Amino acid sequence: MESKIATKIQELIKRFRYNKSAKERKRETKTQEMIRRFRYNKSAVFGLILILILVFCAIFADVIAPNDPTPSPPELEKSLKPGFWSEDGIEGMPLGTDMLGRCILSRMLHGARISLSVGFVAVGIAVLIGIAFGITAGYYGGWIDNILMRIVDIMFSFPGLLLAIVIVAVIGQGLDKAMIAIGIVYSPQMARVMRSSVLYVKETEYIEAQRAIGSSNLRIVFRHVIPNSMAPIIVYGTLMMATAILDAAALGFLGLGAQPPAPEWGAMLSDSRLYIVSGAWWAATFPGLAIVFAVLGLNLLGDGLRDILDPRLKT
Repeated sequence: MESKIATKIQELIKRFRYNKSAKERKRETKTQEMIRRFRYNKSAVFGLILILILVFCAIFADVIAPNDPTPSPPELEKSLKPGFWSEDGIEGMPLGTDMLGRCILSRMLHGARISLSVGFVAVGIAVLIGIAFGITAGYYGGWIDNILMRIVDIMFSFPGLLLAIVIVAVIGQGLDKAMIAIGIVYSPQMARVMRSSVLYVKETEYIEAQRAIGSSNLRIVFRHVIPNSMAPIIVYGTLMMATAILDAAALGFLGLGAQPPAPEWGAMLSDSRLYIVSGAWWAATFPGLAIVFAVLGLNLLGDGLRDILDPRLKT
């Protein structure tokens, strides 16, 4: 009799251990699945590598840059000198110089700080405003939803870059003003994305259960609705950073963004565009390529995050 009881106890212990290890394996498998899906997405990995390189250059620009990006006074005797591909190049300036004799490589490395900062700050502003509008409109609905969405529709009626130019013209020129303008321009898109996600989440069973046990609206929103609605915001925000960098470059090109002598990529393009036909193609080509690689990396990374976080795309 005692042996049978001991046998049953051992079986129960084995079952408990098996169930526990099975849950752990299942939990590990989900994490491994996300890593595997991202790892085998070649374009997403390539995009992540590009962004990491840009972030590394931005952080260590002071160490990597071979020269001062804004020498004072400018060395005009080095104006528009070619880079390593020519015998007329200047040692220590591998990508050549601009019209004021400044090292293009050094300005590009320091410009990575400005462009990435614009992307993060502008998207951060858009996320904050968009989440506030989207949650309020989607969760409460009714006349609140109608008023907020009509405001969003009005903002959508203006072209994005034109609206950013108008905002910069009102609040003033400068990089910080450009960040605010771009963030305001992108907030309606974030509001739409957040609202659609909230409309789906608030109808789920666990939200109804929270209402049934008497949870307040604030508790439901901050503990359940927002965390379960952030996946599309993360994906869309990554993709939006690429567009923010482009718009910041456009504002800098028009002279409404970063002001001289700040080494912003768009401003570098604007300053160098007149010298392309004279043969100094490198002054505008390399800043343009930096913008291309930054936008490409962010778009590829955003697509990869969408493949991971969207359950409908699982294969």
